[in-house]
Amino acid sequence: MTDKAPFALGWEEWAALPELGLPALKVKVDTGARTSALHAFDIEPFGKADAPKVRFNIHPVPGREDITISCSADVVDRREVTSSNGETELRYVIASRIEMGDRTWPIEITLTNRINMAYRMLLGRQAIGEDMIVQPSGSFFQPKLDDAVYFSTAIRETGPARALRIAVLSREPDNYSTRRLVEEGEGRGHVVEVIDTTRCYMAINAMAPEIYYDGTRLPRYDAVIPRIGASVTSYGTAVIRQFETIGTYCVNGSEGIAKSRDKLRAHQELARHRIGMPTTAFAASPKDTDNLIALAGQAPLIVKLLESTQGRGVVLAETKKAAQSVISAFRGLKANFLVQHFVKEAAGVDIRCVVIDGKVVAAIKRSSSGGDFRSNLHLGGTATPVRISKEERETAVRSAKAFGLRMAGVDLLRAEDGPKVLEVNSSPGFEGAETTTGKNLAGALFDMIEKRVRPTPARKGRRMGQGKARA
Repeated sequence: MTDKAPFALGWEEWAALPELGLPALKVKVDTGARTSALHAFDIEPFGKADAPKVRFNIHPVPGREDITISCSADVVDRREVTSSNGETELRYVIASRIEMGDRTWPIEITLTNRINMAYRMLLGRQAIGEDMIVQPSGSFFQPKLDDAVYFSTAIRETGPARALRIAVLSREPDNYSTRRLVEEGEGRGHVVEVIDTTRCYMAINAMAPEIYYDGTRLPRYDAVIPRIGASVTSYGTAVIRQFETIGTYCVNGSEGIAKSRDKLRAHQELARHRIGMPTTAFAASPKDTDNLIALAGQAPLIVKLLESTQGRGVVLAETKKAAQSVISAFRGLKANFLVQHFVKEAAGVDIRCVVIDGKVVAAIKRSSSGGDFRSNLHLGGTATPVRISKEERETAVRSAKAFGLRMAGVDLLRAEDGPKVLEVNSSPGFEGAETTTGKNLAGALFDMIEKRVRPTPARKGRRMGQGKARA
């Protein structure tokens, strides 16, 4: 029986770090160096103190700074490393598997900026196994890898899942929906941080717009999930606009949230997209009360405050006289309101469709309690699973798209002439839909986020390398 032939390495080889999404790197093998090093910039630690992570960017192809790959990994250590020129640097240390030829093995890698080096990775002697022989006079004993993948869309499809840093904008960290988002995200290995919207403040300038929180500049987030209450819509949308300005992926944008929260504007948006809704009327002058009622139809009518939420500020006027009285009272309070046709055949029942990424992922039927015409679960309504029609599904999807919302709760009434949209909610609660249908809505949302923010090469036009690269 003969011993297994040693694994030969030259002073330069091709290697892959698949766990980091790096399928091809030209590596310098250096037995004079103790530790391995990988080129990294924009190095940022994140995560919990007992489970730290680090994310960083890399230019995998020397001389092509226009191509950037984003990576993340668990931190295994921080060490002082002295480079060949005698400089000492405190570096993050990560663990990953390296592939060369038909061999795969685990190694530890330190992160440092090697932008001026000819090789994006240096393989130190700690990473070289006892059965490996390094022949300094030769190179490329192992097969060449094709780094052309970085120039194609294939890198996006084959890249591994990476840990994301996600902010949930919410003033209610113990709210069911907020807790589910944190639970689902952390279960997938992401870092999810709950940020109180009202404690954010902004530095607005052309060169470096930033967001601060309790005296500290907020880090770069991969994505933001807005859970903004109606009472802070104006300030909340301003914060989201700031995130949009700095290029952060926002599940719902500021414009869509603002449109959905302004009920008059929301109904005008639905009308513009020819989406069915109850006939609605709005006026400012008290002289127009009778005409306003006539425009909405005959009693009974719904009189609804523009700022109403969760069924509050919504009144059913069963007669014309009652409608006149309610309108007079609201005008006396200098409140803005709508008058709307009451869909009798709905009989206190509406359909809540949760739309995520252009698909209805859950639908429930909400029924009013105790004869109340409002079916909101916050007011004691009950929920049951429901099968919706193709027309109802298409209406829900079109409504979310009309507002530019990637996540929305669309409330429908079943009228004789087809579905009527009551409201498009930009921060739908998960509890009623998840507990009623058993579906994982938070999971569907994270599926969308992971798909949208997966690392992909960032190309900004080819730039020539500056100066001669060193090894």
